[in-house]
Amino acid sequence: MKFLFACGGTAGHINPAIAVAGRLKELLPDSQFLFVGAKGKMEEDLVPRAGYEIKLIEITNIQRSLNLEGIKHNLRTAVNVVKSLGESKRIIKEFQPDVVIGTGGYVCFPVLKAAQTMKIPTVLHESNAEPGLTTKMLSGSVDAMMVGFEESVAAYKNQDIVTVTGTPVRGDFRTYSKETAKAELGIRQDEKLIVSVWGSLGATRMNEIMADFIADTYKDSDFDLIHAAGRERYDDMMEQLHSLCPTGCSRQGYDVRPYIYDMSRVMAAADLVVCRAGASTLAELALMGKPCVLVPSPNVTNNHQEKNARVLENAGGAVVLVEAGLTSEQFKKTVLELIEDEKRLNTMAEAMKKAAPADATERITNVVLNLVTR
Repeated sequence: MKFLFACGGTAGHINPAIAVAGRLKELLPDSQFLFVGAKGKMEEDLVPRAGYEIKLIEITNIQRSLNLEGIKHNLRTAVNVVKSLGESKRIIKEFQPDVVIGTGGYVCFPVLKAAQTMKIPTVLHESNAEPGLTTKMLSGSVDAMMVGFEESVAAYKNQDIVTVTGTPVRGDFRTYSKETAKAELGIRQDEKLIVSVWGSLGATRMNEIMADFIADTYKDSDFDLIHAAGRERYDDMMEQLHSLCPTGCSRQGYDVRPYIYDMSRVMAAADLVVCRAGASTLAELALMGKPCVLVPSPNVTNNHQEKNARVLENAGGAVVLVEAGLTSEQFKKTVLELIEDEKRLNTMAEAMKKAAPADATERITNVVLNLVTR
């Protein structure tokens, strides 16, 4: 059997596709797999690292701004859509897939549209609570639609083809217990750990708030902290910490890094996570049952991160703070109240576990295979 995946732009679109491909490979080891992504995007690196072949096409997004640059960009996108449809048809004709699976990103549009014109079954997964533009454009014509949240079903006109699957999580996030992770990190079992992460590149405003938090708490806190400042913003944050604490804000148990490479282990050890609200991150936190303080990114289309975060807040597993107008004092008060309330942390942890299906990869795999065999 041959499976073609279309995904790209962010790890939140790519990793679910890799997780599903891995499960299909376990079930059908003689199958063939091919990915299609956009030139110059993360999938160009992540997919080959996972051991899969990828074909790249020229495709760009649609900008909502109506200024001159936005109009020029959208005209280029229109041209790219036409070209990418032709490129997609050539790739599909050569590979001859039994099904085409889209997991997000604007590269899905030309690939799934091309497959539909060639009478090949198509399935689409949307991890965000609010469907993006590409999903809206495709959801009426795919053979099966899968969503990450129960609350999302109402956003689709043809609900008969919608299945709630959750969002797949990479296998390494199932590896560690909290006890094992803390032991490997050298953290006492009775010591609480706060993990703070704001994306691989970092976030300027949240680094400023975290610098204030570290400066205010490092002397007398009874918890450990691991903060990822981001590769591009680490030096700036260290300068800010030095200005706040000329003699140094560091102590044993406080760890500021450019990036967290052992994310699954660090997250497993956490008692409280403070972070953005990307769908894949939330799926990982829900799988591990991690209480969290979420500050959704204000720089995403249609404010979808806040909508993701509100789902978990309503479920009782998260506290949501809006970055606009957020003060260091408000942030510190929220985090300290939570980390000091063992009962509430336990309640939130249970709510997180119930908030999303733990078997998302299996559910998506079943939808795909049922469609193909049907």
